[in-house]
Amino acid sequence: MACNFGWDWGPTVVTAGIWQPIGLHSWSTARLAQVRPQVTVDGTTGLVEVHIDVERASTESLTVTAEVGGVVGVATIGAGSIGAVLRLSVPDVRRWWPRGYGEQPLYPLRVVLASEGGRELDRWERRVGFRSVRIDTTPDAHGTPYTLLVNDVPVFVKGVNWIPDDAFVTRITRERLAERFRQACAANVNYLRVWGGGRYESEDFYDLADELGLLVGQDFLFACAAYPEEEPFAAEVAAEAREHVVRLASHPSLVTWTGNNENIWGFADWGWPEKLAGRSWGAGFYHRLLPSIVAALDPTRPYWPGSPWSGTDDLHPNDPAHGTMHIWDVWNQIDYTHYRDYIPRFVAEFGFQAPPAYATLRRALSDEPLASDSPGMRHHQKAMDGDLKLRRGLDAHLPEPRDFDDWHYLTQVNQARAIRLALEHFRSHQPVCMGAIVWQLNDCWPVTSWAAIDGDGRRKPLWYALRDAFAERLLTLQPRDGGLVLVASNDTDRPWRAEAAVTSYDLGGKALVSTTVAVDVAPRAVQTIPLPDGVALPEEPRSELLRAVAGEQQAWWFYAEDRDTDYPAARYETNVEPVPGGYAVTVTAGTILRDLTLFPDRLDPAATVDQSLVTLLPGSR
Repeated sequence: MACNFGWDWGPTVVTAGIWQPIGLHSWSTARLAQVRPQVTVDGTTGLVEVHIDVERASTESLTVTAEVGGVVGVATIGAGSIGAVLRLSVPDVRRWWPRGYGEQPLYPLRVVLASEGGRELDRWERRVGFRSVRIDTTPDAHGTPYTLLVNDVPVFVKGVNWIPDDAFVTRITRERLAERFRQACAANVNYLRVWGGGRYESEDFYDLADELGLLVGQDFLFACAAYPEEEPFAAEVAAEAREHVVRLASHPSLVTWTGNNENIWGFADWGWPEKLAGRSWGAGFYHRLLPSIVAALDPTRPYWPGSPWSGTDDLHPNDPAHGTMHIWDVWNQIDYTHYRDYIPRFVAEFGFQAPPAYATLRRALSDEPLASDSPGMRHHQKAMDGDLKLRRGLDAHLPEPRDFDDWHYLTQVNQARAIRLALEHFRSHQPVCMGAIVWQLNDCWPVTSWAAIDGDGRRKPLWYALRDAFAERLLTLQPRDGGLVLVASNDTDRPWRAEAAVTSYDLGGKALVSTTVAVDVAPRAVQTIPLPDGVALPEEPRSELLRAVAGEQQAWWFYAEDRDTDYPAARYETNVEPVPGGYAVTVTAGTILRDLTLFPDRLDPAATVDQSLVTLLPGSR
């Protein structure tokens, strides 16, 4: 993997040798060399076109049988022939849907090769799902969209980037993947982008995605580098691409192929032309070779030349108004509130750092005392100037940390706030923006990084922020045209009708001004509701806040940064009671409490909480 040579979140542990099962397979007469199903759907009819190649040591006629959904197709492969195509029409199929849009029925597909006399020679079995997928890039008034449609239904992509879950990939088990996928689903994620600096994942990975309805966008394995297009490398690239396109063709969860990660952008902006001095760098792979392989072997899925890419060489590859984009100037250079400067059509990467959970640090590091700049912490920070960027993010919003515990809490909260701000902003601009893929879900070792789940599998506060910002129904307050609007996002198949109470408070919890607005959002839509200045504009920004409530959904707006807000000294009461499977912790606020978070892993490394980043007004709990 490219990341084995070191990345800004991973160690340099270059692998070598045989690392997957290897053996000898004996056969006689003939065997199935390749089975490639192309699965689509037309109305209620499932269509399966099974392309079969055989390898043979005999000239006798062969019989190949394919069966799916109770429908059987048979073909004869005559003497001297090495292939056949079987076309099956399955009536009354149930469609496969992404999670949040429907169920995920899977149909066993079996292919059997037999000799002239009827003796079984070989068999191939997989599960398939009936669904259609395409990307809408029809130009509109805002530029060029990148809208994923599954079964002709537009899907707002609530995604996370996936990296290999361990620096030593042989330690990754199906059980470990299943746990990570459960964590993704519990955070309301519907899409995994398999990043091009990692690997083509195991069958377990795609099988689990099929079962759970997690969409998968698969990068070809080119990332952040120039690649030569000459032989013998070009033939290796083609062979590897063909192998994995065929291997993954049966999986309904796989919905897109992407040519590379950041290479087209790199050629445009990173000084490559001067360094390359006319040498090839991969453009022929991304614009000719790879799309031709996908078109020939897997035409049921769309291909996109790069991430990011704007749809044409006439545009900058990272143009927010066209195709897909990555946002990295925010983390690298400017404050996270500048996420609001962008209204992307589809953002495939953006992220903000924080350290892992405390129990993870204590397991991995021997630093005494543990400090933000102690040797172990510094070794587990791989990003260029990462600690300085963390500090810049804190300085813009939060008070000076008094000790390591403060620093640990505040950096984790800052990460969660940054990504929640971005996600709520992007969702509020649906359908102009139709996807946001956070960098990143997981880590491959204990490290300060952009991940929501750390290298030991523990959830950081960011995970809870993802769960809230990716919720089916989202209420958010957004700045627009010098004022505030209330935005209601409804990612369900049902209308959302409610009354929303919008109230301004002082920091003592006293209600100052209130109004009620009607929330009436169509399915899979967004409603923007302007707020009157009397409610939205404070008299004293340092000591006022705004809250909107509609049923179980609520949104907060703080006019000043925490470092500038006149918070009273925190007062609260706690009550802890044993309940089946753990403890119920009740916190009753005596003053306003913002982003209240419990860290039980400091007491028991296995302990977790069901809620985090909770804001309470005085008297509430």
